[in-house]
Amino acid sequence: MFVRIVKMSFHSEKTEEFLANFNEKKEYIRKSSGCRLLELYRDKTNPNIFFTYSYWETEEDLENYRNSELFKGVWAKTKILFNDKPVAWSVDKLASLL
Repeated sequence: MFVRIVKMSFHSEKTEEFLANFNEKKEYIRKSSGCRLLELYRDKTNPNIFFTYSYWETEEDLENYRNSELFKGVWAKTKILFNDKPVAWSVDKLASLL
């Protein structure tokens, strides 16, 4: 399993539009094959910056999602709201203490 982190920055007048789209689609994204967790975070000092954290079983699962109609629709509505280029990381979780 690995973690996908995506940082997104939006025009201030577009954050509510992003949140509405995310809330409408989040259950579908989470139910994508291989997705084990989906979280959305908002930066405490800049309310226009958001991060998604998603846990995936395999890289193939993530790629299948990224090639799906669901992702294409979500991304088409999201990318037009950006005020900066998104940044993404795929990382392996080494430790987790709960």
